[in-house]
Amino acid sequence: MGWRVKPLDDIMAAAENGSLKRSLGAFDLTMLGIGVVIGTGIFVLTSIAAEKAGPGMLFSFIIAGLVCFLTALIYAEIASMVPVSGSAYTYSYAVLGEWVAWMVGWALILEYAVAAGAVSVGWAGYINGFLNSNGWSLPLALTAGPADTVTLADGTAASGGFNLLAFLIALFITAMLLIGTTASARLTTVLVLVKITALTSFIVLAMPAVNMDNFVPLTPNGWGTPLSGIGVLGAAASIFFAFIGFDAVSTAAEETRNPDRNIPIGLIGSLGVCTVFYLLVAFAAVGAVGAQPGGVLSQSKEPLAFILRELGFGTMGNWVAAAAVLALPSVILMMMYGQTRILFSMSRDGLLPEVLSRVHPRLQTPHVVTLATGLAVSFFAAVFPVGMLADLTNSGTLFAFFMVGVGVMILRRREPNRRRPFRAPMIWVIGPLAVSGCAMLFISLGLYTIQLFIGWALIGIGVYWFYGRRHSVLARLIYEHKTP
Repeated sequence: MGWRVKPLDDIMAAAENGSLKRSLGAFDLTMLGIGVVIGTGIFVLTSIAAEKAGPGMLFSFIIAGLVCFLTALIYAEIASMVPVSGSAYTYSYAVLGEWVAWMVGWALILEYAVAAGAVSVGWAGYINGFLNSNGWSLPLALTAGPADTVTLADGTAASGGFNLLAFLIALFITAMLLIGTTASARLTTVLVLVKITALTSFIVLAMPAVNMDNFVPLTPNGWGTPLSGIGVLGAAASIFFAFIGFDAVSTAAEETRNPDRNIPIGLIGSLGVCTVFYLLVAFAAVGAVGAQPGGVLSQSKEPLAFILRELGFGTMGNWVAAAAVLALPSVILMMMYGQTRILFSMSRDGLLPEVLSRVHPRLQTPHVVTLATGLAVSFFAAVFPVGMLADLTNSGTLFAFFMVGVGVMILRRREPNRRRPFRAPMIWVIGPLAVSGCAMLFISLGLYTIQLFIGWALIGIGVYWFYGRRHSVLARLIYEHKTP
């Protein structure tokens, strides 16, 4: 029963009969992609990568970027073939069957909802640092969640209580999403320009201060071993968070004009721009102040602003912090946007309650699922630390990417003559490399994160067994067809 496949033609027909408005072009999608990719990963997780790999985090950026580029080529092929909401969930349903599709959709909750919480925490870290530098600080109990540890001025560690600002920003973004896709996309374009300006300013100011002595030793923790979560591979598994989100472009397929052309442009274009910026920022950061594990950079919650202040550019450091405060909400917006569209698709297929696929008659947005997602993200952001949320996000994302790679290769064999507006080049080289890279990064996340992922997967199996398989639209159609 769980292996039943939803035909691609049926998926396309359902999308054409849907009620989502097609309003996004190639530029909108590229800006949305850049908006969701450039965020907490580079603005916040640079310090976590320094703690795990030291200067070797440069290799970590290259490894994570390469895996994502290979995956983006595969995504571009399947997204141009099946331009509907749902991303990896929908693709898996069409190729690998309902059971796998459900598990991929369940894993994507980690990619989008948990990631939105992680970015909210990263945003709160920057705005709290900005407030502190100007003498307006909140009590510790309101600047971090109970599972987060904060280093005080005297060097001691203390736990937080409720991350108020992270909670509030998630609620604000929920309200923005309810307004509608086009308005959200326009806001994202403005915020993308703010982020690019901030990163460019950082590169220009930090690059002249690069000292090659800061790259020695290059790999203080080595390359890492499976399940260790440290070293170059461990940092790559964490910094992978800095690249994810490009696939959120594919979740907007059902609201895109000319998706055959525009979705591949949005996917590959946004990832290419982000990768160039990341490598330049990482090189400048390591070379300017050093990045040895246990060093001052590895302890900062606002590393880019911290580096500029260390170099004597205090005002510019504050401006970069302000840019992060202003621009990171665009990442939260796109993560939550992607999540709502995936849950919308799962609800439309009967695997989740029908109420989640209801569209507001005036706003033309899935308002119920948007509110539900917003409340969940707000809770994650208020309670958990950014590092744990980021690694958990990566586990779900890598699983989904792996299954999409497998699915595209199967579809090449099963339906070789189906129209493919974009074809991934050398699929029998790129495909195996992409899925192998995803598997390598997954086992490099660390045992604790993998255990959390397994626990989440078991919960998902229970939800599918007791609800999804009984209410599946495809199951009902098959039953009705067999019943005389």
